[in-house]
This record gives sequence, C-alpha cells and structure tokens, in this order.
Amino acid sequence: MNSADRDRLYPGRVTPPPDDWRSFAWDGGLFQAAARPYTAAVEGTILSAAPILMTTLRGGAERHEMANADGRRYDGPDRPGAVSFLPAGCARSLRLRGVAWHWASLTLAPGAAASVPSFCCVEDPVLHGLLAELDRLHRRDGALDGTYCDTVSALLGAYLARRFGAAGVPPERPLRLTARQMRRIAEHVEEHLGGPIRIGALAALAGLSEGYFHRAFRATTGETPLAYVTRRRVARAVDLLRAGDLPIAVIALEVGFASPTAFARSFRSIVGAAPSAYRRRLDLP
Repeated sequence: MNSADRDRLYPGRVTPPPDDWRSFAWDGGLFQAAARPYTAAVEGTILSAAPILMTTLRGGAERHEMANADGRRYDGPDRPGAVSFLPAGCARSLRLRGVAWHWASLTLAPGAAASVPSFCCVEDPVLHGLLAELDRLHRRDGALDGTYCDTVSALLGAYLARRFGAAGVPPERPLRLTARQMRRIAEHVEEHLGGPIRIGALAALAGLSEGYFHRAFRATTGETPLAYVTRRRVARAVDLLRAGDLPIAVIALEVGFASPTAFARSFRSIVGAAPSAYRRRLDLP
C-alpha cells in the first residue's frame, strides 16, 4: 500500500512514522499492523472516527506517556501483551521513549463497544490473542477473510462491553521493575547512603515518572522507595556499630541522617533498640 493510502487509513500521526506498515480494510472495519526498529523517541496523536483496539505483539517501550481527551492518563512501560482501547472520536496524545516493537490494531464498526471507556496498557490475554491471530493470518496470506473479520469483530465488541463496559475498566496496575532496574537503583543507593537520595533520581534511573516509579517499586519490593533507602541506611549503620567505636552522632551523619534524633528513631523502628542499646549488646561477653 502506498504512502497516500497509509496516511488516509492510519489512525495516528506520529513522528517518525512506523515501518513495515500493513492493513486490511473490509466493510465492517480495518486491521492494521506495523513494526518499528529501536527508536529513541516517538511522539504524536491517535484519533479515530470509530473505536479502535490496539495491542503490543512483541517488544515495547521503556516509557509510554499518554493522555486522552476524556482525562484518562498512563505513564509507564509498554510490554508485550499490553492492550489499549480508544473510543470513537477520543483523541490520544502520546510520547514514547526507547521504542522497539511490533503492534496491531483493529478498528471496529462505529457503534461497537459504545459503553466502554478508554484504557491503556491493560493485560488481557483474550484481546491480545485475537489480535495476534489476525496478525498471523495477515502476515501468512497477505489478506484476511471479511466474514472471519466480522465474526472476530463482533466477538471483540461483545467481550469489550461485558469485560470493560459500565465502568468495568480495571486500574492500570504498575508493572514490576525489571531486575536490571532494581540493580541500578540498589547500586545508586549504596553509593550515596552518606548523602541525600532523591526519589526523582531513582525514578530517572528506571526511566519512569516519579509517581509511576513509586507505585512500581512498591509492587516489586513490598515497600516504598523511602522505606527501602531508610532500611539500607540503618543496615550500613549496623555494620559501622559492629566494626568500631565511632560516636553514634558521627555514624548518623555517615549514613545520611540529618540528625542523631532522626537516626535513633529510624534505627529503633527497624532494629528494635536504640543505637546505644544495640552497641551495649555488642559489648556483652
């Protein structure tokens, strides 16, 4: 298909445009798919006159920031299996960082899934699997059967209405941080225990917004970033108490606490004893 046809059918205006773009239109809808090699940044908008369902088949984006005209927001990673839905006439602005993916979309009939609100990057194996099968058939045959597409579209519309209609859209659960992200965060914390550690700096290491990072970190570790940093400061203080006879006030500063009082309060809450009492225990035969 030539670039003029792509511009006419493609629901988004993004820069740079996708590669390996394919489509199949029939009376009841439109299937589209595209691939993109690694691209540092992609920005643009999506606006469709009919409801559109999208999924990430392979690859993804390190960070996906989107804002819908209806007020829906998302800021986080985009992973294989992520599914998004945009109602008819609802514009979506997006910014992606670190993108390398293969996606597919299905534009439904104008009146389909009318009760379904927008959502972004929700995990749903049914929706993802049906779009992945359409993509497989299209890649294999170079076209799709219109009757089959009508059947799939009707199934998708009914499933969307039952699963997500009437305010049934689940909140976007933060995806867990990867092992690489956690390793970079842990290394940074250990290197900077003696000074201020800003949550914004940790979020930047993970390539996430501060708010999303906070939720994803808690989902991954079971504690907030601040609690994690405090626990690591206290663990370093325990090592210093065991290793020598530095004054407690000096140890407090060495591990990044603003005052001995703040240090003692955090130490007691984690260890179960004040620093001075803990040191006395170490001196017992």
